[in-house]
Amino acid sequence: MRSFLSVLFLAAGPALSVLPIETLTSVGGLPAHIAGSFTEITACQQATDGEYFVFDRRAHALFSVPPGAAERHEVIKIGAEPGRVLRPFAFDLGGDGTFVLADAPGNRGRVQVFFATGTSLGGFTLAAREMPSITLDDFVINGVAAIEYTGRSVLLNEPEVGSLVTEYALDGHVVRTFGALRSTGQEQDREVHLALNAGVIVSNPKGGFYFVFVAGTPLFRRYDSEGKLVFERHIEGSELDEYIRSMPNSWPRKRDAAGRELPVIRPAVRAAAADRGGNLWISLTVPYSYVYDADGDKRRTIQFRAAGVISPRSLFFTHNNRVLVTPGCYAFPAG
Repeated sequence: MRSFLSVLFLAAGPALSVLPIETLTSVGGLPAHIAGSFTEITACQQATDGEYFVFDRRAHALFSVPPGAAERHEVIKIGAEPGRVLRPFAFDLGGDGTFVLADAPGNRGRVQVFFATGTSLGGFTLAAREMPSITLDDFVINGVAAIEYTGRSVLLNEPEVGSLVTEYALDGHVVRTFGALRSTGQEQDREVHLALNAGVIVSNPKGGFYFVFVAGTPLFRRYDSEGKLVFERHIEGSELDEYIRSMPNSWPRKRDAAGRELPVIRPAVRAAAADRGGNLWISLTVPYSYVYDADGDKRRTIQFRAAGVISPRSLFFTHNNRVLVTPGCYAFPAG
């Protein structure tokens, strides 16, 4: 006969393993005197030839720093006219030497495509957006700020059109939409419902996409290259316990620049990216990051340490298996 304890164990299922917290220590990145010259490093990415591209949101500009250079070079300057940026939100570097910048002159979202030299390749203006912005430390982390550039198209989170992801061709026409909105229990409050369907779109180097919800119940989904759902997983860990415990049933309102009363939504996720092996890295609003494999299983819990513990606002994986983290544009071994 089985013992009483073995019956209890079988009934309860296998014990949940607790992952040790790994500390990753900076092994490089932008030289300190150059990194310190920027007003706000919103995103830092690196081309295959080693050249850094630094998006400084508060300076309304994009800069480049060649390998071994002693100074920065301004690639894109402030301005509302095409070829410049005003009130920029997002930057993403393609693998072919081009990049995109998203801004909002006149409160209208705009996406522009450039060569690495700063020469314009065109762009398009988005339809008026209804969705409230989710911000953290005055930094927008949803909507057009969550842009994903494939080199051939641009993907944006636009739940107000009825899907999580809208893919645009570089001339601005809609290629497709995919990803059903999740149930939130707040469908009667449109602004809250849309905000709880805000998220970060991540291209998977192994094919398809991840979608990470930034607020509400912590979740992510994996989609195949056709936009079909592969799986959905909860983002779980003791580091998120306080966030889960304090999730509200109603949200305070704040008047935006257009005079609308919008809900103030506290996010759980700052940023997300996939490494070359297709593993999904998720930076939380607490100073920890989780790594999930391509099957959706959590494999690592990480803290980044440079001058101190860093809560990454952006993550970018280089061709030599390092991860660049902002603020600071520090480089860490991806492992």
